[in-house]
Amino acid sequence: MAEKSSVFDMIGPIMIGPSSSHTAGVVRIARAAVKLLGAIPDEADITFYNSFARTYEGHGSDRAILAGLLDYATDDPRIKDALDLAAQHGLSFHFKSVGNASTLHPNSIRLQLKKGSKSLEVIGESKGGGIINIAEVNGFRADFSTRQHTLVAFADDVKGTIAFIASVLANENCNIANMSVSRKGKHDLACQVIEMDSAIRPVTLQYLQSLSWMKELIYIPEIK
Repeated sequence: MAEKSSVFDMIGPIMIGPSSSHTAGVVRIARAAVKLLGAIPDEADITFYNSFARTYEGHGSDRAILAGLLDYATDDPRIKDALDLAAQHGLSFHFKSVGNASTLHPNSIRLQLKKGSKSLEVIGESKGGGIINIAEVNGFRADFSTRQHTLVAFADDVKGTIAFIASVLANENCNIANMSVSRKGKHDLACQVIEMDSAIRPVTLQYLQSLSWMKELIYIPEIK
């Protein structure tokens, strides 16, 4: 079921301009990617698609994506200097634009990030008013907004894992708002995304991470 927007979403977030789609949404996509990677990246290949490909420099999306990769908030005044600050931080970045990708949302960004030996690929969509959708993570369909507390679990596709995680969260008194599962194939690696109304305790995360069939568990607090 599609998530409804409030009047505050339509007005837009507190942010550095000029556009909620081209600035606030872009910052949030990058910050979500940083949470998924677990650190500010050393390297970033950034591809802007469709309308973003034509406007990302003029509307400041290049600065916004780098600000998000440095984990700055949407209203951080440093956004305007993010090109220089990224270089000072040692973040190596490269921009690419693809103007006609018909299968992707009009405001789409692909981030290919590296931190040491770890790599990550994320496709994010900026939907207006600062609202985003993280469409893919490492080739798996994800579809989460970062407006709720989110678990991203990479696990073996074995019987009962979805129900087990849901029961653990129920015992934690975490209400599940949305859930989706994507997998490479039967009995192969699967990606489970769970959006929750409340935070989860570190001890519960540690328990879930210790399970034999859990390959990686990432917790993303609500990104404002």
